Amino acid sequence: MAHYSRWIEFLGGSLSEVGLIMGVGASLGLLLRPWMAQWINRLGPRVMWSCGLIFFSLSALTNLFLESIGLEIFLVRSGLVMGAAIVFASGLTYISQTSPESRKTEAIGIFGIGGFLGMLAGPFVGDLFLATRLQENFEMLFLVAAVTNALPLVLLYFLRPTVNEGSKSSLRVSDFILITRRYWPGSILLVDFAFGVCMTAPFVFVAIFIDRESLDMPGISVIGLFFLFYAGIAIIVRLSSRRLPDRIGSAKVLLCGVFLMSIGMLCFSIVHAGNPWLISIPAILTGAGHGLMFHTMTSLTLQTFPMAVRGTGSAIALMMLDLGTFIGAPVLGVLGERYGFSVLFATIGGFNLYSGLTYAWFTMGKSGPQPKDIGN
Repeated sequence: MAHYSRWIEFLGGSLSEVGLIMGVGASLGLLLRPWMAQWINRLGPRVMWSCGLIFFSLSALTNLFLESIGLEIFLVRSGLVMGAAIVFASGLTYISQTSPESRKTEAIGIFGIGGFLGMLAGPFVGDLFLATRLQENFEMLFLVAAVTNALPLVLLYFLRPTVNEGSKSSLRVSDFILITRRYWPGSILLVDFAFGVCMTAPFVFVAIFIDRESLDMPGISVIGLFFLFYAGIAIIVRLSSRRLPDRIGSAKVLLCGVFLMSIGMLCFSIVHAGNPWLISIPAILTGAGHGLMFHTMTSLTLQTFPMAVRGTGSAIALMMLDLGTFIGAPVLGVLGERYGFSVLFATIGGFNLYSGLTYAWFTMGKSGPQPKDIGN
């Protein structure tokens, strides 16, 4: 789905409309996450994970019926994001409930490597279909995206159930609000929000950046090359630093990731048609930042929530990420249209750095040392 912005352009959308559609697409996941969290707490993450995969596949298939930019594409994109949101929240909850309490951050990090492996393969596969931008090629892209979700759907059957699967926990949103207020995680939510803004770069704007800047390397997929470095470095960083949060604390690892992500966003300004290979530099830096940021910020968000309501903790973390995309994508699309991609990416980097410094001020600066991991 890294190519989805190209689908919007193929249907006649501008850069501003790409940002608007991708931003509004995050709104359904944002609005429904409270109910999603309560369903995860009741049915268990494994069951909801299956529901998310089915929802995503059906939403991918509905793209086959789109012919132009209209209300329908907002609904279809929202469905894709909602399906992915259920999968992601359920997976995080499952990992947090089944891994050793003292190694939650490491477990979440290893779980995230699956996503990076998808990033390595997906863009290259997508470019094979979209070598020529034709309706039937886009249709094949969505068909493959839908069908490939069948494999993890089967594999979920073999995962051991969690202790609360099939429990009678409440489904009322008022209880979601009460749980969130009781276990409010604090300023880490600003970093979650900024990370959602950051994710608009690789998953919304990079494909159009490559097209608009005419970045071309004969025989090489430029977007595939970007994600090769992005995801490849993220995997290496994630594996090599998997025990680092235990040694120096999750907060310090997170701040290193924030710095790398922000510098990487600024480095997009050096990439032009005459040196397309330089896209590897922002890819490496932002990939390394992603490799250090996501699992540590999620761990720090979840650490205040008891085991039985980890679904709520996962949901509030991902709600902030969705909110970052929901607000960030339309604003950044307008900025890019008016002032260019350098301003767009620099804005992302600057805001991300601000969020990290704010988190450091309110936690490490005022509250003393932070726990090294969840439950410690």
